[in-house]
Amino acid sequence: MRIVLIIVFIAIVGSAGYGFYIRPEDFSTGELCVGLSIVGLFFVWMPLFIYHRWRKRNFKDYMLTKENLDKMREKGKEEKI
Repeated sequence: MRIVLIIVFIAIVGSAGYGFYIRPEDFSTGELCVGLSIVGLFFVWMPLFIYHRWRKRNFKDYMLTKENLDKMREKGKEEKI
């Protein structure tokens, strides 16, 4: 998954760079490349990155349940002493 993320990111950056390079000569094609790069970054790369970073996490550890609130209160009492 990490390799896929790196390859997709390099492709997006390359496409944006190409769009900025070609923009003075052919404005519409350059703008299209830059726009598609931004769309790819936010709708392809970012969801893949978020999935990659959170796939092995337990969401209950990050929710404010009664048990987690009690743990935080106990931890706060221990630090004060």
